[in-house]
Amino acid sequence: MKILFLLISFPDISKHSSLYSDLYEEFIKQGHEVHVVAPSLIGEKTQIKIENGYSILRVKTLPLFTSNMIVKGLANVLLPYQYKAAIKKYYKNIDYDLVLMPTPPITLVSVAKWIKKRCQAKFYLMLKDIFPQNAVDLGMMKKRGVLYRYFRKQEVNLYKVADSIGCMSQGNVDYVIKHNDYLDKTKVHILRNSQKSNPLLPIDEALKEKYGLKDKFTLVFGGNMSIPQKMENVLSLAKACQDKYNDVQFLLIGKGTQINEIRKIANKFQINNLILKDFVPRDEYQRLVSMCQVGLISLNENFTIPNIPSKVMAYFDVAIPVLASIDENTDFGEILIENKIGLSSLAGDTNNLMKHLDLLYRSAQLRKEMGNNGKLYLEKEMSPSMAVKNIIKHV
Repeated sequence: MKILFLLISFPDISKHSSLYSDLYEEFIKQGHEVHVVAPSLIGEKTQIKIENGYSILRVKTLPLFTSNMIVKGLANVLLPYQYKAAIKKYYKNIDYDLVLMPTPPITLVSVAKWIKKRCQAKFYLMLKDIFPQNAVDLGMMKKRGVLYRYFRKQEVNLYKVADSIGCMSQGNVDYVIKHNDYLDKTKVHILRNSQKSNPLLPIDEALKEKYGLKDKFTLVFGGNMSIPQKMENVLSLAKACQDKYNDVQFLLIGKGTQINEIRKIANKFQINNLILKDFVPRDEYQRLVSMCQVGLISLNENFTIPNIPSKVMAYFDVAIPVLASIDENTDFGEILIENKIGLSSLAGDTNNLMKHLDLLYRSAQLRKEMGNNGKLYLEKEMSPSMAVKNIIKHV
């Protein structure tokens, strides 16, 4: 098949990998012709670039991930026009069989609809984000307000245009069907997040020493730290651990809008078992996470939509158990328990989260079993080859 992959974030594959680059490479591996359209790197013009031997159409856009909400909103509104212009210029003579697009954003629906009509193609939606309801949940948008009505209309249009909708979990499937009763239920199904499984790495004592992990029981949080992650859950746990454990520490790696707030809270409550790193070289990240004992997940308790955090795949990949603080509407906790790959508590229940941490702290065997189960789950249920097979099956 000839596939057009519409994305708002795609790494230079020669330097990094991601959920979408793994999927892209798997489609290529299986003999499909895939054209990626993604934003250009900072300061670069619109052009086709060769990255690690692959041809990527990079489109110059406004900043899509800025903290300035006005600029971010304008960037998302302009995005479909910029993508259309670039596709007309560089891919105008290509007839596609399939348009593949994840959310966010929902504003690219007009591009998918245009290609679908022009080429008589199928449109497969990878639903990774249920917007605008998630913005309402986090207080960023008012329900029934002008912005909500505008984006809700876009969302409804997106679901109607899509020929198939792949959701991250059964909870997501149920939510979409329940809140969109006009939909044909048969086109909504599970498409789990996917990632390549990498070989387990040996312990690097020098790296352990460099990051202060030697003789420590380390809980790691890797990824974005913003309002959706509600990092107060992690900080409360870290504070509770100070008097009980001498060797327990928390390693937080990533960026986000809450970084300064995390530092303020840590200073105010004298949380001294915390290591905060905003950047770790890619070649060190996997090795670093693999030397930690537990992987942390935190979700904002105000979510009414069932989130499935993609960062958990990094923990599965290095075979460490998961300790999660989650909202009551996600089925992520059920996935952890059913597959024996981790433990979860409701956000804000630090006492229960502490009990689960204590179980993992005192049992190396339990950590090993859950870590191995997570690795197996990644390979069997979340592989790029399974994702591609699932997508092709439904289109």
